[in-house]
Amino acid sequence: MQKVKKGDYVVRKSHQGDTIFIIDKIIKFTDGKQIAILKGIAIRLEADAPIEDLMIADKDEIKRNKNEIENDVKNELKNKNIRSEKQKRIQKKIQTGLILHLDGDKRYSEKSARYYKKLGLRAIVRNVPENKQPKVVYKLLNYYNPDILIITGHDGMIKKETSYNDIYNYKNSRHFIETVKEARKYDEETRKGLVIFAGACQSYFEAIILAGANFASSPARILIDFLDPLILAKKVATTDEHVFITIEDFEKDLRDGKKGISGIGAKGKKSIIFI
Repeated sequence: MQKVKKGDYVVRKSHQGDTIFIIDKIIKFTDGKQIAILKGIAIRLEADAPIEDLMIADKDEIKRNKNEIENDVKNELKNKNIRSEKQKRIQKKIQTGLILHLDGDKRYSEKSARYYKKLGLRAIVRNVPENKQPKVVYKLLNYYNPDILIITGHDGMIKKETSYNDIYNYKNSRHFIETVKEARKYDEETRKGLVIFAGACQSYFEAIILAGANFASSPARILIDFLDPLILAKKVATTDEHVFITIEDFEKDLRDGKKGISGIGAKGKKSIIFI
């Protein structure tokens, strides 16, 4: 049997190798069994699997997955540059909304920061494990005073296609829910009108929305793309503050549209500053 270790890129034999993961850690039990904790490299999914169910991913497939993300970012950049040429004369008067992005995955945090920077968006990205996000979000909001809060990382259903309303059937949804609640406490005090997105792959959409999020994943309990929360953040940050945004305004830009992300909507956060 091919040995695997922490940091290896792998696929699951039982799932016909449909998703490439990186091994985040390996848990060893006293009876000799070993379980690997997995995180998706192109999708926001956390899963676990027995060591014997794993095999090293094909190098070409790994490269293809990574290139897909880079190509998506390049396409966004291309579109942004085209728009910028038309807006040069007024660009100095425009201020996009400030984004605070908390991500449970360090690699995704770094990629997200590069994405925002390349698009010229104002964003602070912090790598905070999902279970610690509720404890730090109020302090971070108070310090940075953002217009938009993105709360994400990895998630997943433990028992698929069952127990949709059991919060303990989700790996990290309860942490996202508590983080949203803490963020809304801050928003009620400041009357900021904070726009919140929360969730990851297969997250408990309805409970996150009830907690106070404007947008969340995942209505159809499907996998969402790494870029989906970033596309949403960009849309809110660059839309005029007098315009109300609904999921219909950007669903075509998301990998699976309203199946992956939906919500109650929010006002844009772009403002005009006269200088």
